[in-house]
Amino acid sequence: MCVFRVHDPFHRAQLAIAALFCSLGFQYATWASRIPALKADLGLTAAEVGVLLMAAGIGAVASFPLVPVLTRRLGSARLALLSALCLTVLLVALAAAPDYPVALLVMVADGVFVGCLNVAMNAQGAALETRYERNAMARLHATFSAGSLLAALLASGMNAVTSSVAVHFGVAAVLLVLLAAVARPGLLDEDASAATAAASGSDSDASASAGEKPAKERKSGGWSLPSRMTLWMCCAMAFGTVTEGAMNDWSALYLREVANASAELAPAGIAVVSGMMVVARLFADGWRTRWGDGRVVLSGSALAAAGLAFALVSGGVTAALIGFACVGLGCAAVTPCVYVAAAKQGSEALALVAATGTTGLLAGPPLIGFVANSSSLVWGLAVVAAAALVVTLASTQIRWTPAAGLPAAADQRLPSGS
Repeated sequence: MCVFRVHDPFHRAQLAIAALFCSLGFQYATWASRIPALKADLGLTAAEVGVLLMAAGIGAVASFPLVPVLTRRLGSARLALLSALCLTVLLVALAAAPDYPVALLVMVADGVFVGCLNVAMNAQGAALETRYERNAMARLHATFSAGSLLAALLASGMNAVTSSVAVHFGVAAVLLVLLAAVARPGLLDEDASAATAAASGSDSDASASAGEKPAKERKSGGWSLPSRMTLWMCCAMAFGTVTEGAMNDWSALYLREVANASAELAPAGIAVVSGMMVVARLFADGWRTRWGDGRVVLSGSALAAAGLAFALVSGGVTAALIGFACVGLGCAAVTPCVYVAAAKQGSEALALVAATGTTGLLAGPPLIGFVANSSSLVWGLAVVAAAALVVTLASTQIRWTPAAGLPAAADQRLPSGS
């Protein structure tokens, strides 16, 4: 594999972890792209499709108590590879599901392993930053978006060749196995996980010497209640992923039905959001180094809220595309920064934050649909703007850990968070 020709240890590990992120984005977007076909094959109503989508969110929530135990026993590298392979099998199982109850069980299991892979790959990303003292998380999350884009292109191509979901998912499964093969040799070993834990312990000791009470998750000897800081991270993650997920699902419909865009132009909403997010994530690690995670999250979420509000108030296609671009640009670094901060709090905090993020990503679109059905899609997307504003508020309450290679004073909690 090409990973063996990468001699620099940082880039070798970065490539391996990026393959995990790409794998998760690719797997998620693959089955999501065939929801209409699955609906037709299983004879589902719109309400049953909504429950099917929520089943994955239920599985992600159910994974929370399981993930810290598996991480301690297997290590993040083995857990990531196991989860990636299980998600590959579940993709094939979804295509072969004979009826709705079986499909629901498959989606619940999918949510569980999505939660496991999400935590494990972000733990690997945080360990990479800790070991090499270099920012990398935003670029890793860019490969998640790239995986989603790759899945969309594959779905489009497969639709032109065959209408068979089984054939499509079979081809996707082969690509997922190849991504796992790329990831396996370069993932960080248990020493990296230990280094991360040691760094977390050092941060805790430093905080204690400064008079700050350490996070409850850092206590040894079992699970404990999450700290106030962890709850604020969960809030930022949940509302940040609500913003991401809702824009991907509802932007095209807004352009078509509210902004009166042509059928050819309507998909541009998704392209603008996704494209801006990928580009911004490629540069966001540099922003984190220069300004610190806290200011990047604060300014980005505020930009997303203001840009979308501008689009909704102004109306029209041009204003909508500008607003959607602001959302993609502003939200790009939110989840990477929150994952880094959560990883420093320990495996239980990371698992809880990841579970809320997955739940927000999957639960956000149905919530917006409910609001839109009760009033209008304009008000539905106004909820998205409000969600981005909540992220801005939550960011002021989080004590952001210093960016890799920067002095501790460079990235502390913003002044309004006491």
